[in-house]
Amino acid sequence: MTTFFDRHQALLQDARKALADRGFWAPFAETPSETIYGAGSRAAGQAAFDALKGRPFALPGHPETGRAGAEVSPFGGALDITYPTADPAALIAAAQGAAKALAEATPQARIGALIEALLRLNARSFLIGHATQHTTGQAFAMAFQAGGPHAQDRALEAVALAWEEMTRFPAQAVWEKPQGKAVALRLEKHWTLVPLGVALTIGCNTFPTWNSYPGIFASLATGNPVIVKPHPRAILPLALTVQVLRAVFAEAGLPADAILLAADTAEAPVTQALATDPAVRIIDYTGGTEFGGWLRANARQARLFTEEAGVNTVTILGAPDFVEMCDNLAFSLALYSGQMCTAPQTILVPAGGIDSDLGHRTPDEVGRGLADALDRLLDDPARAAGVLGAVANPATAARMEALRQGARVIRDGRPMLLAAEGDDPVAQRECFGPVAFLLPCADAETALERATALAREQGAITAALYDTDEARIARAIPAFARAGVNLSINLTGAIYVNQSAAFSDFHVTGANPAGNACLTDPAFVVPRFTRAMWRRQIA
Repeated sequence: MTTFFDRHQALLQDARKALADRGFWAPFAETPSETIYGAGSRAAGQAAFDALKGRPFALPGHPETGRAGAEVSPFGGALDITYPTADPAALIAAAQGAAKALAEATPQARIGALIEALLRLNARSFLIGHATQHTTGQAFAMAFQAGGPHAQDRALEAVALAWEEMTRFPAQAVWEKPQGKAVALRLEKHWTLVPLGVALTIGCNTFPTWNSYPGIFASLATGNPVIVKPHPRAILPLALTVQVLRAVFAEAGLPADAILLAADTAEAPVTQALATDPAVRIIDYTGGTEFGGWLRANARQARLFTEEAGVNTVTILGAPDFVEMCDNLAFSLALYSGQMCTAPQTILVPAGGIDSDLGHRTPDEVGRGLADALDRLLDDPARAAGVLGAVANPATAARMEALRQGARVIRDGRPMLLAAEGDDPVAQRECFGPVAFLLPCADAETALERATALAREQGAITAALYDTDEARIARAIPAFARAGVNLSINLTGAIYVNQSAAFSDFHVTGANPAGNACLTDPAFVVPRFTRAMWRRQIA
């Protein structure tokens, strides 16, 4: 059962080193190139995706009492794929049936199988890219990266950290206490890693693999069987993941039912029944605050790890390079039509304006600069399609139309830039999708106070600051840290506030209402298992 572990030890050691160094390391290539993934891999991925459409999805040996599936591509056309379904009680029973064997497997067996699965998933990245594109609305290049290699990076990060924590202490020791002239007291002590129990991963529509992989792989690595509950509009990327994991587990002598799919529809949801079952001890959730609150109130038997909603701010107090700043922010606002948990939303500017390399700029001129940059970025239809993708949820488009009514529009279209005033509540809560608000504040200090207060009170995953005053920047850094939000300062060029790099960035701090979990730090892994000791006196 350690064959896969022996095969992949070098990759695991590289991952452990990257965890400690926090520099750039990307084990899975992000470029959709046949030079990297092999001749014919692009066409093979497309063909594999086409072959899945209109057919039942195969999960051999998986519990099944029916079929469900109603995915429709945001680019048009139903996928017509059906997935096996089973009653929540049957899925729980199957997971519990796999729990003992998974827990009793060595960490080496689990870790080795998970790394093998990641390598097989990586080899299918073109297929996963198409599956992600046509369930989320991401343009293909982004879907390939976020659905494939970047998600796989995050999964390996969780696996490596799980290995670190499971092996941090020895499995056994001899304890000897001197007793003066008497014979020393001697004990042999042994510690067993005890998984917490059945885990439930609740996926989101927009980033089904990227957001779900850390919890799935951390739970499996530490010996907890996982039930994967995808969003009804984005089942396929996670179904492919479950398929690969089940196959690898079977080859490794691990129970295939340690990883299960809970497919459902919006009309007949199963999430609440699963989440409140007493056997479910771990829940990883990505989604809105409303359902996050429901989980906190009703799934009290489970350890809950969440990424929820927030108001990501950009505070513009000065611009070392005004045009470069606007171009950088334009890409961040437009990417995937703002449907990212890291996308900026509320842009705070002093009412008296800012200083820049082009001279003084009023808030209106800042707004026009951003609008012009968006127009430059999106003036070519092919480039615009690649940047914007499609809107995943029809409700998002309806919400954008409602926001437009009665607002002062700085830039119409996708993304939309609206002018906000004073304490406008719309600009101070999450408005998921292709919209941003320009909000003048009394002065620079008020803008900073407003940005950090929004992070503390509403939650935020990212914050951006542009300024030319180094003393003010130095004061802002600890203020944003106290608000529990990661801060990017004066970004230009090809690095954006939206981006989060595995093995370097800690995605979400867990320190404000945008989420209580951090991807990936020890606190994300350690609560998934405990240590139990047995000891015996040595004669």
